[in-house]
Amino acid sequence: MQKNLVIVESPAKAKTLEKFLGKDYKVMSSYGHIRDLKKNDLSVEGDYIPEYEIPADKQKVVDDLKKASSAAETIWLASDEDREGEAISWHLAQVLGLDTESTKRIVFHEITKNAILEAIEHPRNIDINLVNAQQARRLLDRLVGFKLSPVLWRKLKPSLSAGRVQSVSVRLIVDREREIESFKAESSYKIVALFNDGENEFKADFNKRFKTEEEAVTFLEGIKDATFKIVDITKKPMNRMPAPPFTTSTLQQEAARKLGFTVSQTMMIAQHLYESGLITYMRTDSVNLSSLCLNTSRQEIVEMFGDSYSKPRNYHTVSKGAQEAHEAIRPTYAENHEIKGNAQERKLYDLIWKRTLASQMSDAEIEKTTVTIEAEGIDEPFVATGEVIKFDGFLRVYMESSDDDIDNDDEKFVVLPPLRVGTLLNYKEIVATQHFTQAPFRYTEASLVRKLEELGIGRPSTYAPIILTIQQRQYVEKGNKTGEKRQFNIITLANDRIQKVSKSEVTGNEKGKLLPTDIGVVVNDFLLKFFPNIMDYNFTANVEKDFDDIAEGKMEWTKMIKNFDKDFDPLIQKTINDKSEHKVGERVLGVDPNTGKPVSVKIGRFGPVVQIGSATDTEKPQFAQLNKGQSIHSITLEEAMELFKLPRTLGEYEGLPIVIGTGRFGAYILHNKKYTTLPKKYNPLAIGLAGAIELIEEHRRAETQKHLKSFEEDANLEILNGRWGAYICYKGSNYKIPKKYKDPQALTYAMCMDIVNS
Repeated sequence: MQKNLVIVESPAKAKTLEKFLGKDYKVMSSYGHIRDLKKNDLSVEGDYIPEYEIPADKQKVVDDLKKASSAAETIWLASDEDREGEAISWHLAQVLGLDTESTKRIVFHEITKNAILEAIEHPRNIDINLVNAQQARRLLDRLVGFKLSPVLWRKLKPSLSAGRVQSVSVRLIVDREREIESFKAESSYKIVALFNDGENEFKADFNKRFKTEEEAVTFLEGIKDATFKIVDITKKPMNRMPAPPFTTSTLQQEAARKLGFTVSQTMMIAQHLYESGLITYMRTDSVNLSSLCLNTSRQEIVEMFGDSYSKPRNYHTVSKGAQEAHEAIRPTYAENHEIKGNAQERKLYDLIWKRTLASQMSDAEIEKTTVTIEAEGIDEPFVATGEVIKFDGFLRVYMESSDDDIDNDDEKFVVLPPLRVGTLLNYKEIVATQHFTQAPFRYTEASLVRKLEELGIGRPSTYAPIILTIQQRQYVEKGNKTGEKRQFNIITLANDRIQKVSKSEVTGNEKGKLLPTDIGVVVNDFLLKFFPNIMDYNFTANVEKDFDDIAEGKMEWTKMIKNFDKDFDPLIQKTINDKSEHKVGERVLGVDPNTGKPVSVKIGRFGPVVQIGSATDTEKPQFAQLNKGQSIHSITLEEAMELFKLPRTLGEYEGLPIVIGTGRFGAYILHNKKYTTLPKKYNPLAIGLAGAIELIEEHRRAETQKHLKSFEEDANLEILNGRWGAYICYKGSNYKIPKKYKDPQALTYAMCMDIVNS
C-alpha cells in the first residue's frame, strides 16, 4: 500500500514536487478541474444548487485517481491556494469519496522544499467558504450566460454570447471609442526659448500658452528687444521610491509594456515558472513579501552594490478585496539572478527578479533645479528645470514603465549648466510651436487590466480569461488605427526676425490597441438598453464584494444567487417578448436610386451587411458584406451602393469564367471553383482580366511549392512546405519533421507514419 498520495493540479507541478518528497509520497495530477457544470445545460436544481458532472475527457483521470486513493494511507490535496484551487480540492474530495474532516489540505505559494515540508507540517481542512465563493462566481456567470445569450440569438444573430464580466469589459472599450470619436482637438502655442549666458546654452519654457497664432506673434514682437535676467535659482532635493513587487495585474501591465507580451502569454509563462519552482504563485493581489525574501534580498543587494543601496521595506496591499495569495510575485531564490529556459521565460523571470530586488533598495536621490528668468514687459517668467541624480539607488536595477512611455527604461534627465542669479541672458531663438490637445488613448490589454482593477471588476485569476474571451467572441479585436495628417505652425524669433513655417504631423496613429467591432458595439448598446444593471460598473464591482463576503463566511451564497435571479429572470422574459420594427443595430441609410427600395445596414448571420429591400417585399432582399475597415455606424449610402457592384465577371480563362467577389474575409478571385485572395493593393472594382490571371497563376505556383509530396498509400498523408520549413500533415494534424531528415522529399510513407505515431 502507498503511504501518501499527493494530488496537484498540473503534471508540471507534480514533477517539481516529486523532486522534494521522498519515496513515501506518490504525486499525481488532476489536470485542473475534474468536475464542472453540465456543458449544454443550465445545471441548476431547485434552490440554486448546481448539478456537476465529470466530463468524458476526465473520466480516465478520475478512474486513475480513485484507484490510487483507495491504495493510499493518507491523501494530501495540494491544488493552488486561491478559490479555484480550493474548489478543485473540494470536487476531488466529493468524487473520490474522501472525508473532508480527515483529508489533509495543504497550500504553498512557492514550490520549494522548505515551503512544501512546512505545508505538510501544517495541513488544514478544505475551506468551504472559499469553495462557495468559487461556486457562486461559476453559477452566477452560468445564469447570466445561459439566460442572456439566447436573447442575443433571437434579437441579433445566432451564436452570440454575453457574460457578466466580459460585457462590461466590452463596454469600457466601446465607451472609449466613442470618447475618441466625439473628441475635438484644441490648439495652443507653447513658447520655448534657447538662452545663452555667454558660455552656455540652455532651454526654458514660458509659463503661459497662447490660444491663437495672433497672440503668439504679438508676444514675440513684444520681446524682440527684451533683456532677460535670471532672478531666482532653487535647488530642491527629491526622493523617488521604487515600485512595489509585482501583483498579477502589475506583472501583466509591465510585461506588456517592456516585453510586448499579451496578458494570456504572461500568465502562461508565469505559470510555467511557478510550476518549475522558480517564482511564487502568479495569481495574487498582494504586495507583501516574506521575511525570508526580505533577508535574502538584502544579502544580494549588499553583496552586489554595498550597504548604502539596501533599504528593506514591506509593502501593504491596498486593492479592494485582496484575497488571492498572501505574497507578491517574486523569485523563490533571490540568489538566482538568471534561469535556464526559453527566451520568454528568461525575460519574464528577469523582470520579476529586478522588480523584487529594486523594491528592497534605497530611494533614488535627485536634485531638481528650477531657474526663473524674467524680462521687462512680460507678466510671466520663463522657467528652466533640470534634474541630476545624486544617488541612483534602485534605478541602478530597475525603472518602472508607464502607458504613456512604453520604453521608459532610460528616463532622460535634463542637466542644466552652472548658472548664477543676476546673470543677463541673450536669446538665440524663441520658438512658438502649435500643439493640439490629445484624444484619449485606446486601451491596450495592459491598460484594460489596470482599468478593471481600478473599478474593482474581476480578480487576478480572471483578467486574462476576460481579455481572451472578448477577442474570441469577436466583440473586440486587437488592431492598428491609421493616423491622420494635420498641419501645425512653428513661429520663430531669431536675429530680430519672426518667421513662420508650417509642418505636417501624423496624429492618432495607434498600434496593438483593443478596438470594438460592429458586433461588439451593437451587442453593447442592446445590453445597455435592456439590461442596464448587468452593464453597470458598480454592480459588477459590488458582485465581487459579495464573493469576498462569501469567502469570509459573511454571506450565504445560494441566497445571493437567488436574490440576483428573482429580478434578472423576469427581465429576460420581458426582453424576449419585446417587439420592435427594426432589427437591433439596424440603420437605414436611404433609398436605392435604381429600385426605390430602402437601403439599410445591420448585423447579419456572418457579420455586418448592407441590405436592399425588406423581408416583407415580394422579391428577396439583396445583401452585400461590408469590406474590412467599413463600419455599419459610419458607412454612407454611396459607399454601401458600391458594394453591390460585386460580384463582377471579368471574362474567361482556360474556358472558365473569372469572377471578382467579396466575402467575410475580403475580396477574392473565383476561377474553376478555386478562390484566390485579392491583395489589399488591388481595387476589386478596377482590376482587369490580365491582372486577375497573373494572380491566379501566382497562387498556383505558391500552392505547388507548398505541396512537396503526396502518397498513393493514403490520400490523407502529405508533406507540406510552411512558414518554418517542411512538415507532415495527416488527417488535419501537423507533425514536425526531425532535424535528422535533411531532405523531406526523400521520406517514405513508412517513415512519415513512424513520425506521426511517435
